[in-house]
Amino acid sequence: MNIFSALRLSGAVLGLSILAGCSALPIAPTGSVGAVALDRGSAEAMISAYRREHGLPAVQLDATLTAVAQRQADAMAGRNVLSHEVAGSLPERLAEGGADRRAAIENVSAGYASFASALEGWKRSPHHNDNLLFAPMRRMGIAAAEAPGTRYKTFWSLVMTN
Repeated sequence: MNIFSALRLSGAVLGLSILAGCSALPIAPTGSVGAVALDRGSAEAMISAYRREHGLPAVQLDATLTAVAQRQADAMAGRNVLSHEVAGSLPERLAEGGADRRAAIENVSAGYASFASALEGWKRSPHHNDNLLFAPMRRMGIAAAEAPGTRYKTFWSLVMTN
């Protein structure tokens, strides 16, 4: 075997090794969603305190909005995709849940290990921060879903309405 044949063989073995490694990469199983420790009362208090610091009224936790937010978080985790549309548009999801949708916002994020860190990320993002400080908001739902073995690990959804 000459040097060129040996190099081609080495390259082929290396290429197969790389492909074998790729096939072992974790792929998000659709619907494989776990629970995330989330104290919704604390989340409500943290968002309300932030809004009051800016002269805005507090928000109150709402079971219907929490269900809408949970549906979104679960859908993102189940598909391993960060998106506002993965479970349908916000107006569609609010209508399906029977929630008032005259004024509504949604913040989604992924990769944060706790609500406190997700909230800090939203505060640093101009668009997300505008949503947190949107004056008409009075009710909120917050949810998280875990997707072990995926890129993001945890998905977050916050829905607020007037």
